[in-house]
Parts: sequence; C-alpha cells; structure tokens
Amino acid sequence: MDIQRITLEPGKRGGRPCIRGLRITVYDVLEMLAEGMSEAEILEDFPELEAADIRACLAYAANREHNLYTLAV
Repeated sequence: MDIQRITLEPGKRGGRPCIRGLRITVYDVLEMLAEGMSEAEILEDFPELEAADIRACLAYAANREHNLYTLAV
C-alpha cells in the first residue's frame, strides 16, 4: 500500500496524519469506516478522495498497530 499518501504537517489539523495534504485525517476516514460507511459512500461524500487514499489509511493504521505491538514485545 502507498502510505506516502499520508502526510504530516505541524500546522494542519493539529499535526495529525492527513491524506495527501488535504484537511481530511486518517482518523476521519477510519471513523467513517468504523461507523459502517462503505468506501463508495465515503468517496461520494468526499469527491477529493480516491479509493487508494482509503486503502492508505488502513495500511497506515495497520502499520502503526504493528509498530506498537513490536515495541511492547
């Protein structure tokens, strides 16, 4: 997955990881998915997003979880 789509900018959204410099955070997308929104619904509501952005958010979250687990072991 192309997690290079995820950007970190100190002055944007409190420095949270965003998608391609947009003001949409990884958390925003993950929360929408957790609430049961489909990929198609998210893309319809946010036309500036691409399907690859949603996959990048999932990959970013998985990588972060893996790193947390690795640090704990």
